[in-house]
Amino acid sequence: MYEPIRTKSVHTMADPEIPHRSREQELDIRLAGQLTALLTVTDELHALARRMEGGGPQDAGVDGAGMDGAGVDGAELDGDGLHGSALDGTALAAAAERIAEQVARLSGGHYPLRAEPTDSGAPSRIEALQQRAHTLAGNALAVATTRGDEAARELAAERMAAHAAPLRDLATA
Repeated sequence: MYEPIRTKSVHTMADPEIPHRSREQELDIRLAGQLTALLTVTDELHALARRMEGGGPQDAGVDGAGMDGAGVDGAELDGDGLHGSALDGTALAAAAERIAEQVARLSGGHYPLRAEPTDSGAPSRIEALQQRAHTLAGNALAVATTRGDEAARELAAERMAAHAAPLRDLATA
């Protein structure tokens, strides 16, 4: 009366021969991605700090392994609505190194590729970069908390607080 069903049901499990990633592996990949994005924005802010000090784009210091650690201590910004705010190039370089170390730990010892910061790093971009870094740090914090990674959680929380302070200063100015 009825023909037999000749195709596999969509409700059957996938082929067990195909390797699948565990939830922990997926969270590792997601956390490494969020931290790599945060690293890119941190490198951009560091390059702006170096440029504001008087160094050119060639002094931005991005290489395959990390930043050289030199930078600006408290360069005052003016003319862009960020009076009283400061970019600390040394702190940004140190943060970038710590972020790169976390990404390497999550990626099996492979340090992330570091992009050369753009030449169009106008000081007026600082507010947008700070906001982006704050958002990325918050995303990384959420993933690190879900994953149960204490070191990444502490780093993300620290970066979130560091990028929130200039945003609070802007809101009250």
